[in-house]
Amino acid sequence: MKNISSIIKFLKEDTWQSWLVSLVLIIIFIKFIFFPSVSLITSSPLPLVVVESCSMYHQTDFEEWWDRNSEPYKNLGITKSEFENFPNKNGLNKGDIILVWGRSGYKEGDIIIFNTDPKFNLPYPIIHRLVDSSPFSTRGDNNSNQAEFERDIKEQAILGKSLLKIPLIGWIKLAFFEPFRSPNQRGLCK
Repeated sequence: MKNISSIIKFLKEDTWQSWLVSLVLIIIFIKFIFFPSVSLITSSPLPLVVVESCSMYHQTDFEEWWDRNSEPYKNLGITKSEFENFPNKNGLNKGDIILVWGRSGYKEGDIIIFNTDPKFNLPYPIIHRLVDSSPFSTRGDNNSNQAEFERDIKEQAILGKSLLKIPLIGWIKLAFFEPFRSPNQRGLCK
């Protein structure tokens, strides 16, 4: 008991050594306890995801966004009233954190997180809206090209769907990587 109280006393000290030990303990907790627990609960190997691109960004309110971007969805048979009932109908911002719910039923309108075909050589999973469930096909809400969507996504490539969005907190992570991105991919979405 005395050892535990001396450890706690040490951690409360305002020294660089106690800060360093606290930081190491936080990293160990997050890596080996927090993330595995959340992964187990959500049934996803990637339970928390930071949105790193602008592909799901809506630059205006829903009405104006729909007026400018509805054509590809209409071509897929998705109406405005259906889209209004989709989860996150107003898209996602770069820097949002998503809680990912894994391997449950996916339906049109869900925002899913999936690994791409290895031939595309993309280092990170993609976060896009499911526009067809037979076969699984997605589209980024901010992709202006009408033909720009992923088709025939294998169910085993899906890591899960967006369950909850925490706005902009992901910038804590992104701030460290933004300087290494190409200039057209840096900063807030426009």
